[in-house]
Amino acid sequence: MSSISLNVSFAAKSSPALQPWYAIRTRSNQENVAALVLEGKGYEYYLPKYRARRRWSDRVVIAELPLFPGYVFCRFDVKQRLPILTTPGVVSIVGFGNEPVAIAESEIADIQAVLTSGLAAEPCPFLREGQRVRVKYGSLAGLEGILLKKKTDWRIIISVTMLQRSIAVEIDSDSITPI
Repeated sequence: MSSISLNVSFAAKSSPALQPWYAIRTRSNQENVAALVLEGKGYEYYLPKYRARRRWSDRVVIAELPLFPGYVFCRFDVKQRLPILTTPGVVSIVGFGNEPVAIAESEIADIQAVLTSGLAAEPCPFLREGQRVRVKYGSLAGLEGILLKKKTDWRIIISVTMLQRSIAVEIDSDSITPI
């Protein structure tokens, strides 16, 4: 799948005070339904999307897909969350335990900046330096190691524990998946 373009679904209704953003988990493929109902209820939502080429048996189509499948961002007063939770398509509000946790304004602004830049964007696995990863394809397919970042390049570290020695090989981040 290759990303070719991007789009943003965003609705803003006037609100008395600027509320923080929260991530709302939706049922599978129900992001658009939840977003439209939230908009109808007067909430400000953000549903970032990207365009991707999808190959069908007889043709290639361009599909608009959520950048974060299963999630919609929404501004609301956390003390009055029942209207959010009763919205069709909504499963829960993301947080710790039963307490919703706000998404940093800067993180939403960063996503918006990427999508309005016109550059190709698409979802990718969340990877942290030091995490164990497996190579999905290529000449190193099946290889497991520890992810390391050196300047702007990703490397995978392979170790011989008995010798306490390691080697590093540069790897394309698209070819690895977290273990």
